[in-house]
Amino acid sequence: MEVPVALCLFLVITLLVYARIGFSKIVSSYGMWFEPGYWVNYNIVEALAWVAKAAVILPGLIWQKEIWQLHIITLVTSALLIWVSERKLLPTMVAFNTLWIGLSSIVVVRNVL
Repeated sequence: MEVPVALCLFLVITLLVYARIGFSKIVSSYGMWFEPGYWVNYNIVEALAWVAKAAVILPGLIWQKEIWQLHIITLVTSALLIWVSERKLLPTMVAFNTLWIGLSSIVVVRNVL
């Protein structure tokens, strides 16, 4: 029962937001991934960090399993994101990744010591 309800909630919220923005703008945004000039250093690091964080979060949400070793990767990608974000330097990106470095540090130390 949880999966269908969660899927419904996801679809309703996503469709409402996409409709408000405009589906053509959303498609154009996703299309940027396929433009050669998009994949510069900070966008590559951002994509790697996103994948690493998803790899940490999803097993916990779906199977209630923590793969603590992945936090080593998120430590690196979060630090790199702060470094490369000097191009964008959005305070939310800096703060979120600083928080993530702290969280990953706790998980890594808890499992190593």
